[in-house]
Amino acid sequence: MKVRPIAFVLPQFHPIPENDKWWGKGFTEWTNVTKAKPLFKGHYQPHEPISLGYYDLRDPKVREAQANLAEAYGIFGFCYYHYWFNGKRLLNEPIDQIIKLKNPDMPFMLCWANENWTRRWDGRDEDILIEQKYSFEDDTKHIRWLCEQIFSDERYIRVDDCPVFVVYREGLFPDISRTISIWRDIAINEYGYKGLYLCSTESFNNIKSPLETSFDATIEFAPHHLLKFKSKKGVFERLLTKSGIKKQESLNFCDYKQAVFNSINRPLPKYKLYRSVCPSFDNTARKQKEGVIVKGSSPKLYYKWLRQLVSTFSPYSKEENFIFINAMNEWAEGNHLEPCKKYGYAYLEATKRATKL
Repeated sequence: MKVRPIAFVLPQFHPIPENDKWWGKGFTEWTNVTKAKPLFKGHYQPHEPISLGYYDLRDPKVREAQANLAEAYGIFGFCYYHYWFNGKRLLNEPIDQIIKLKNPDMPFMLCWANENWTRRWDGRDEDILIEQKYSFEDDTKHIRWLCEQIFSDERYIRVDDCPVFVVYREGLFPDISRTISIWRDIAINEYGYKGLYLCSTESFNNIKSPLETSFDATIEFAPHHLLKFKSKKGVFERLLTKSGIKKQESLNFCDYKQAVFNSINRPLPKYKLYRSVCPSFDNTARKQKEGVIVKGSSPKLYYKWLRQLVSTFSPYSKEENFIFINAMNEWAEGNHLEPCKKYGYAYLEATKRATKL
């Protein structure tokens, strides 16, 4: 296998007490998805799932069906978002049950979404719901929990027998190199692991060599790359005016085709960088008229993008052969491989064709 495609998975498809308090009883990701409406003629909303339906990830049959679907279309494994706030975990039931039940039989890794939870949905500091605080004591507690509860699972993805762990926003740590030193020391000397294989993401376009921060590699974070390419002013103003959206509060439009072009032609750095793609992006289900819509996405263009990155990728070693797809199920961001009413299985089929080399 030349590449191992890894799809990010959002676990916020089951209610938790904290979301009940913050957003209303029974809140899940589907709450916003089902309320979404088109904001102008031709706007694709709502995104309605088929196949798996409006699922609850607490159900083991749903998790198995999700994994089977991904595997059938060439996805090697999942990267689940992991929420840790000084020992308090959120949205943890799916991964806890995956560990406990030893099912589904799907390789997986974790990505620590290490940012504040706020009402803005973007980790910024306005109206904090739960704060992410950092300390070396917490680093110690965290890595011990991971080593004991997660990394030991036989399905956990490794490189050279070292568990792969992803950090979403390394720039928020006061001293990430020291944190990594603590993690590696405990994993090796207390738990007998050969080592850790640590990756950071280029989230919020934070492009930095892993050599600067003691990581092993970095991962592109495809939606954030898309959001750099704003559509030209005036292109959609007439459309918005007809829809009753004032210019000063108008949506932000970005250009999928331009983003794909720039990704394909990105000069590659000398350090280890794993490429990433995403099917589409539209977070108006969450943010309504303040949202971002990436225009011009299609299964055909997505296939071209993924195929090009796969065909030009030279793995760094036999097991350092990941390519990331963001995401399997970011439904409230209009960013999902899972089948929907408009496109059916087209994005999954494109994934299978593009990665089959």
